[in-house]
Amino acid sequence: MAHAYTPGLKVLQRTTVDKERRLPLKGEVLVEAGKTVAPDDIVARTHLPGNVQMVNIANLLNIDAQDIAEVMLVKIGSKIKEGELLAETKGLFGFFKSSAASPVDSVLESISDVTGQVVLREAPIPVEIDAYMNGKVASVLEEEGVVVTANAVFIQGIFGIGGENRGELRVLVDNRDDELTPEMITVDVKGAVIVGGSFISLEAYKKAISVGAAAVVAGGFNYHDLEDVLGYTLGVAITGSEDLGTSLILTEGYGRIPMGNRSFKLLQQHNGKFTSVNGATQIRAGVIRPEIVIPLTANDSMGSGSDKDTVSGISAGSLVRVIRAPYFGDIGTVVSLPSELQQMESETMVRVAEVEIGGESLVIPRANLEMVETT
Repeated sequence: MAHAYTPGLKVLQRTTVDKERRLPLKGEVLVEAGKTVAPDDIVARTHLPGNVQMVNIANLLNIDAQDIAEVMLVKIGSKIKEGELLAETKGLFGFFKSSAASPVDSVLESISDVTGQVVLREAPIPVEIDAYMNGKVASVLEEEGVVVTANAVFIQGIFGIGGENRGELRVLVDNRDDELTPEMITVDVKGAVIVGGSFISLEAYKKAISVGAAAVVAGGFNYHDLEDVLGYTLGVAITGSEDLGTSLILTEGYGRIPMGNRSFKLLQQHNGKFTSVNGATQIRAGVIRPEIVIPLTANDSMGSGSDKDTVSGISAGSLVRVIRAPYFGDIGTVVSLPSELQQMESETMVRVAEVEIGGESLVIPRANLEMVETT
């Protein structure tokens, strides 16, 4: 029987999670290998170069560019306060002087007698990387960061927004089919990762933001409401940098879809535990999935080995989810897996699957599909 191997969402009861915490450029690592860390612990620090300010001294003082050196009051490398004079003309008999002041606190980086401009560099911007989750420093990346490891529950979603957050896990519904309503979201969930069932509405998500929830996890959300939340139409699904305060992770897709049974039971089982989440999503080459990480204690880890991270196989009859436009998030059943290559609108030749979605039979590239958990 024809089949295809395609990745599905990981829902692992117990696995080893390794998170690389790397600085954007070289800096200082603050912890040693073997150290136990908490999510808010700073593990590495660096400074980004400050912003550049250009000041056209020649224009401000109405002089030729080649004369700029004669009017400068500060030297290259000097620290300058906002409002401090950079240059001044001699004037006429000591009167009618013209001057130019620094618009910011900065360091004088260069002087040009060609353009008549000076370059001011603002103070370096500090960047700190935290540990993200409870765990242990497995290894140190010299001058760059660390790898934090933990035995944990690991659950991936299909789509998310809002980047990294963490807090106490709070399951607010009794059943994976239940909607997370605004009435369920009260002020006492501030700082918590709250979990619903099949759906969260725009109104409920805005309520979660207003009360300061760390994150919301639910089966589905209306695609068209994302524009209201983000302020723009989401094209290619690359997210994670949104400044929302409350991350949103969808485990199933767009619309009202009951959360996967295994995912919901795991979240119920670990209700009340400290949880780290990341809503960052990339649906293209180098796929990034939103994730829920619940580090386990020594007692939690006893009793059985880790789940294996395996690759799922699809075949006729498999329940699958579409992971790329134009049917992103839709769920259907595989009717057949034709062995021959077929030409797409882009004129590329690819292997496809015939999938029934909402009573309609569609031909979709196999690379655009993933398995859906059914138990």
